[in-house]
This record gives sequence, structure tokens and C-alpha cells, in this order.
Amino acid sequence: MTAVRRMSAGEPVLRRPVAPMLAAPVDAVPESPGLVHEPKWDGWRVIAFRETDRVYLQSRAGRNLTTYFPDITRTIRACIPAGVVLDGELIVWERGQTNFAQLQRRITAGRALLRLAHEHPAHLVVFDLLADVGGQVILDLPLAQRRARLQRLLVGAPAQLTLTPQTADMAQVSEWLLHWTTAGIEGVVSKRAAGRYEPGRRGWSKFRTRIVTDTIIGGVTGTIGCPESLLLGRFDRQGRLRYTGRSHPLTTHQATELAALLSPPPLARPGAQAHPWPQPLPASWSGQFDRPEPLSYTQVNPTAVVEIHADVAFEHQRWRHRVRYARPRLDMSIYDVPLLLDESEDPSGALGA
Repeated sequence: MTAVRRMSAGEPVLRRPVAPMLAAPVDAVPESPGLVHEPKWDGWRVIAFRETDRVYLQSRAGRNLTTYFPDITRTIRACIPAGVVLDGELIVWERGQTNFAQLQRRITAGRALLRLAHEHPAHLVVFDLLADVGGQVILDLPLAQRRARLQRLLVGAPAQLTLTPQTADMAQVSEWLLHWTTAGIEGVVSKRAAGRYEPGRRGWSKFRTRIVTDTIIGGVTGTIGCPESLLLGRFDRQGRLRYTGRSHPLTTHQATELAALLSPPPLARPGAQAHPWPQPLPASWSGQFDRPEPLSYTQVNPTAVVEIHADVAFEHQRWRHRVRYARPRLDMSIYDVPLLLDESEDPSGALGA
């Protein structure tokens, strides 16, 4: 919940935590007079408070991330005046693209945190200003005015603290979607230039770049007769079926359609493994550092191929976000599905799609 309190002199100031303004998903980048567009970065949303004697970093969910990013707090303290509240995205660059795993490592680094911050420094890509110098709350100002103030504030700031690009030119948007996705752009966020900042409200739009590709069903949540979501995989070069991600919940029609294609795994030969994945799935496979729970599921015979729609957030040979089931591929054998390549072989994350 966001609260605005008043100092003794009557000047309003933001009190943390602040619920960030959010974006609703759309199927296409909206085109309308008065809209501006920004890249959707693949990182962690953060609201940064430059307080009188410290910097406080708040996650989208309201958690305190301050201790995990000493490199960012040091940079903000050095070049941002007291009272300022910034909204942006934490990212880590590695070999010309964002590395989400390096963000997650900050949480578990322990005594290695300072070394990790030195070897893989974080960057804060800033896209909004909630309070200006001295704590002046500017939520009600139009976005265009908030950004103009933000530009002035970041003049001369180091590369670790940078202003996100913004455009009203759809040709530039197409350039981002075509050529920036390999660098870590997940899509585009669209905003009204005249819009105010509304904490907690989905007043922006977000379009995610998606690919269409094929995968193998290795398991389901629910039952074989009534699957609820799909656990998907691909073979690697050694012939092992590797887990690559999970689907969104299935509709009733999709569940009925797929139930006819699923069967239990065959009985294992003595000394052999009946299914290539453990039961339950390890918590680390989900990629969710804040909800690390093993996933119980129903193993199936990996013989069914399906077409899916996935975004470009693919790391460590898994899709980090859930994918959308599209249709069964009855015309394909599991051996027609592209192999799961090493990341060094497929830097785009498209897995041969």
C-alpha cells in the first residue's frame, strides 16, 4: 500500500512501501496519439528511495533488496539528491545481454556478495520519477513532465544508473522487437504521455515478444485423464529428455484434447529409470527464488509433441515464465522436435525454433 504523509512544514512525502504502477498484457503494441513506448527489460522491478542518510531498494512485492545491491546503493547515494524516489528495473549485463541468473545469485551469495557485485555489477535502468529533490511528490504530474525532470536529474550519472529509451515512433518500436530481444528486451511497455502515476493500478500496457515452437510433454499437473498444466521438455545431444518449462493452466477443451494423447510411462527394466525426471520436480527447476517449493506432478510417457507460444526469457535451458499451449502436433515425432542446444550455441534462446 502506498501512503503519502506530510512533514511538519506541510510538504507531502512518500512513505514506503510504494505499490508500483503496473502494466496489463496485450496481444499487440497499441498505436494511438499520446502514447509513448519503452523497452521491457528482463530484470527485477525496484523502487529506489534516496533518503537523507541511506538508500532503500524495494522490490515490486514490497521486499527489502537493499543489502543485495551495494553497488547500486553506492551509486545512487553518490549522485542522487536526498528525497528522490526512482522507479526502474535492476539488470545485470554479461557478454552483451542481460543475465537474470546473476540477479538471483545476489540473494544466495552470502559472504561472496561483494565479490559478485564487483565481478557482475548491477545496473538500474530508470523509467519514472515518483518524488523529486527534497521529497516533492510528483505522482499527479503527467508522465512527460516526470520524465523531463528525470532526464535533468540523471545528467552526468554513471552508466550504472541510466534512463530507459522512450519513443512514439513505431519504426523504433519495431527495431527494438526485431533486434534488441537477444540483448534482454522482453517486449514493449506502452504508456500515456499525459498519464499520472497510479500506484498499484495496471494503467500501462505490455507486449511480450513471443516465439512459436514445439516441445515434448513429459508430465502434467493434475491427472492423465484431466491434465491441468503441462510440463515440457526437449532432448539434448546425449538423448536425455531435459525439462524446459511449464504451461499456463489448460482450458477444459484443451485438457480433453490432450488427455487422449497421454499415457503412463512404461514399466522400467531392472536397474533402469522409468522416467527421466525426478518426482517431485526440484524447487530449483522452477526458477522462483521467492517460492522455492518442489512440484508434485504426474509422469507421462514422453511421446506427445505440442506447439507452444513462449516469450524470450529463456535461461539455463528453461523458459522462466509459463508458456501457452497452442495445439497438438500429431504430424510430428518426438525426434522431429529440435534438440535442446547449449546456450553458447543458441544465444537467442529460441531453441532452434
